Amino acid sequence: MAVNNHIRGIAGNEVPRKMVMSIFDAARSTVDELLSAYQTRLAGLSFHEARQRLEHYGPNEPSRPRRHTAIFQFLVKFLNPLVIVLIIIAVASLFFGEKVNALIVILMALLSVILAFIQEYRAGREAEQLSEMIRATATVYRQGRIRDIKIREIVPGDIIYLAAGDMVPADIRLLSCKDLFVNEASLTGESFPIEKSAEPVHPRSAALSELTNCVFMGSSVVTGTATGLAVQTGLATRFGELSRRLVTGRGETRFDRGVKEFTWLMVRAMSVMVVVIFAINVLGRHRMVDAFLFSLSVAVGLTPEMLPMIVTINLSRGAIAMARKKVIVKRLSSIQTLGAMDILCMDKTGTLTLDKVVLERYCDVTGQEDTSVLLLAYINSFYQTGLKNLLDQAILKHSRLPVRKYRKIDELPFDFSRKLMSVVVEQDGEHLLVTKGAPEEVFKRCTHYELDSEIEPMEPLLIADLQAEYRALSSQGFRVLAVAYRKLQKIKMSYSREDERDLILKGYLAFLDPPKKTARRAIELLRELGVNCKVLTGDNELVTRKICRDVGLDGQEPVLGDRLDELTDEELRSIVETKAVFTRLTPFQKERIIQVLRQNGHTVGFLGDGINDAPALHRSDVGISVDNAVDIAKESADIILLEKSLLVLEHGVTEGRKIFGNIIKYIKMGSSSNFGNMFSMTGASLFLPFLPMTPVQILLNNFLYDVSQVAIPTDAVDEEYLRKPRPWNVQAIRRFMVTIGPISSIFDFLTFGILLFVFHADPSLFHTGWFLESLCTQTLVIHVIRTSRIPFLESRPSRPLLVTSFLIVATGLVLPFTFMAKPLGFVPPPGAYFAMLCGILMAYLLLVHGVKTWFVRRYGLD
Repeated sequence: MAVNNHIRGIAGNEVPRKMVMSIFDAARSTVDELLSAYQTRLAGLSFHEARQRLEHYGPNEPSRPRRHTAIFQFLVKFLNPLVIVLIIIAVASLFFGEKVNALIVILMALLSVILAFIQEYRAGREAEQLSEMIRATATVYRQGRIRDIKIREIVPGDIIYLAAGDMVPADIRLLSCKDLFVNEASLTGESFPIEKSAEPVHPRSAALSELTNCVFMGSSVVTGTATGLAVQTGLATRFGELSRRLVTGRGETRFDRGVKEFTWLMVRAMSVMVVVIFAINVLGRHRMVDAFLFSLSVAVGLTPEMLPMIVTINLSRGAIAMARKKVIVKRLSSIQTLGAMDILCMDKTGTLTLDKVVLERYCDVTGQEDTSVLLLAYINSFYQTGLKNLLDQAILKHSRLPVRKYRKIDELPFDFSRKLMSVVVEQDGEHLLVTKGAPEEVFKRCTHYELDSEIEPMEPLLIADLQAEYRALSSQGFRVLAVAYRKLQKIKMSYSREDERDLILKGYLAFLDPPKKTARRAIELLRELGVNCKVLTGDNELVTRKICRDVGLDGQEPVLGDRLDELTDEELRSIVETKAVFTRLTPFQKERIIQVLRQNGHTVGFLGDGINDAPALHRSDVGISVDNAVDIAKESADIILLEKSLLVLEHGVTEGRKIFGNIIKYIKMGSSSNFGNMFSMTGASLFLPFLPMTPVQILLNNFLYDVSQVAIPTDAVDEEYLRKPRPWNVQAIRRFMVTIGPISSIFDFLTFGILLFVFHADPSLFHTGWFLESLCTQTLVIHVIRTSRIPFLESRPSRPLLVTSFLIVATGLVLPFTFMAKPLGFVPPPGAYFAMLCGILMAYLLLVHGVKTWFVRRYGLD
C-alpha cells in the first residue's frame, strides 16, 4: 500500500510526491496512516508547508478551455471558405481597377463576419456570467487555527472543515463527521443525499458509491459537519480528470461541415467554368485583359457570396427568437443542429426531474393512503432540532398540520448506527414516542402493527407480508421510511434509545425526486417531431424505471453500466438503437454511448446539468444545459435553458428546422441559378462575336439579385418540412442543382434566339435584354422553390420577401430608361420585348413548378 511509503518532513524542504495514494487507498487507511503519509497533523499545515506544496502541486483548479481574445475570435470568422473566395475576388477586382465591385464584395464579407462575431461573442459573455458553482473560499486548519482561504490554494494534506451548505473543494477522506449527508447528484446522478461516515472501508469496485468515507470536489454538504484530509486537488481530482478531457475544442458541427461541403462544391464548379469561359473568350476574341475581367465578373456572379450573410442572419434571428423564450445560444450553428437532431439523450436528475425530494405517498401497512401516518411523520419532523434533512423538509412542505397541540418532551437524534430518530410529545397528559427511519431498523423495534385502527401483533408469519409492502415501494423507485409509535405508560422528562422498543408499526412514507410537469408533454412533442429520447443516468435502475414510466419512456429493461463495459463497440452500436434507458453510468460511459450513436449516423443532442454530464455534452452534436447547472456543464454546452420548462426544447427544434429550411431555400435557388448561368455563359461565349454581358452588368445583376434574397430569413416554412429532422444532404442539393439549373439555361437560350433573330439586337440591346430576363427569372423563381406547394395559393411568402423581390424586378425594368442606362451600357428595349419577357417568365416559372413537384414526389423534401 502507498501508505507504507512514508515521506520525510517538510522541514528538510521535501514535499510529498504527487499522488501519494489514490482515493481508494485513502479510503482503506486509518487516520494515523493518512496523517503520516501526507506529513500533516490534525492542527493543519503551517503556512510555509502549504506554500511549498502549492508550488509543487499547483493551484487547486480544474482545466478550463483557453479563452481567446475578442480580436482573435473576430479574425477566425474570416476563415470561412466563402469569405476567403470573396476576399480573393475583391483583391483581384481592385488590382484591375474595379473599385466599386471590390468595395461591394468586401462589404458583404465584412457584414457576414461582423454579424456572426457579435452574436456569438455576446452569447458567450452571457454564458460566462451564469457561472455559479464553486464559492471562492473554503475553511481549513492552518497552524492550529480555522481559517478561510481561497479554494485554489488548497493543497494535498490540508485539514478541511465542512458544514451544511458547503461545496466540497477537493477530493477528501473524512477523518470525523456527524450526521453528514452529501449531495453527489452532479457526480453520480443519485437523486438522494448520501450518508457518509469516517470509518475505513474496503471498496469492492471502482464506483464512487463504494467510498462512503470520502467526499468529492463538486458535491455539496446537505446536513451535518465533518473534518477531512485533502487527498487530491486540482487536476488529480475526479472533477479535474473530467475537466482535462474537455479543454479541447468542440470541432466542427454537422452544420459547419455541410456548409463547407456545399461551399467547396460551388467553388470547384465555379473554378472549372471560369477557366473554360476565360479560355473560350481568349481564343475567340484574342483580348486577354477583357476576357480576364469578364471571367472575374462571372466568378463573382457564380459565387454564392450571400451564403455567409444569409446563414448568419438566419441563425441570429433564431438566436433572438430563442432568447425571447429564455434560451441562450452560445454557438450559432447549434440552432440548426438542434433542428437536425434525431436523438436526444438526457440525464435524469435535475433534467427530467425537479432535483428536489417530494413526499409522494403516505400509506398504512397495506399501501392505502392514511393521513394519520402523515400526521405522525409531521410531528416527528416538526419537533426535531438541528438541521432538517431533505426528507424532513419534504414532509413539512407537503402540508401544514395542527401539531401545536402537542408539546415536545424530548428527542432521540438520528445516528448512523440506528438509522432512525424519535421525538416524544405530550397530549392530554399522555406521552407519545414517534419514530421514523429505515424500515429494516424500525421493524426490529416493532412488536405490533396498526391497520384500520386495530392493533395486531406482528406474528412471524405476517412479517414477510408487512416487509413486502415497503419493498414493493422501493422497487418502484421510491425512497421509503417507516413510521411507528408507542404510547408510554411510564411518564418521565427524558428518554433514551432503550425506549425505542415495543413500537407499533403505523405505515410508510415514500419519497421521490419527481419528474418535471412539462417532461411528459415535451417528450411527446419531440417524438412527434421525429426525435427519439433516451435517458443516460448514473442513478439506479429502480428510480430510473419509475421516472421513465411517469414521462412515457420505456424503461422496463435498462442497460446497466457494468454490462456496458463488457460490450464491444459493434455490440453497443446495435444495443443503443433498441434501448432507451441506460443506468448506473459513469461520465465516460455516457460519452461512449453518445459517440456510438453518432457513428451510427445520428445527429445527437444531450441535455444535462451535472459534472458527470460534461463529457457527454462535449461529445454530442449539440449540448444543452440549464442555468443552475455546474460550471463545467455550462462550459461544455452549446445552448443554455434559463427556465425549468422542457417545452422550450420543442420550440428550439422547430426554430432550428425553420432556420435550416430558409437556408436551404437560398442554397437551392442560388446553386440551381448559378449552375444554369454557367451553361448560359459558356454557350453564349461559344457563338457570340461579343461578350454576352459586360462585366459591370454582371456585377450589377448579381448585386440586385443578392439584395432580393436578404429577406429570405423572414420567410415562413411549410409545416410538412418541420415534421422530421433535416440533416445536411449535399447529394440532394447537387441533384436539385443539376435538375432545376438547366431549365433556366433553356429559357436563356430562347431569349438569345429571340433577341438575335426577332429583334436583330446589337450588342447593347442584347446585353439589356439578357440582363432583364436573367434578373427577373432568378429573382422570381424563389417564390416557386421556397415551397413544395403551389406558390401563393397554398403557401404565401413573407411580406418582406415579396416586397424585396418585386422591388428588385421593378428596379431592373426601369434602369434602361433612366440616366444610369448609358454608363451601364443599357438601351431601352422595344415594347414587344416586354410582352416576350412576360411570356418567358410565365413559362419558366410554370415549368420549374412542374419539375419541382416531380422532384419532391420522387426524392422527398430533402
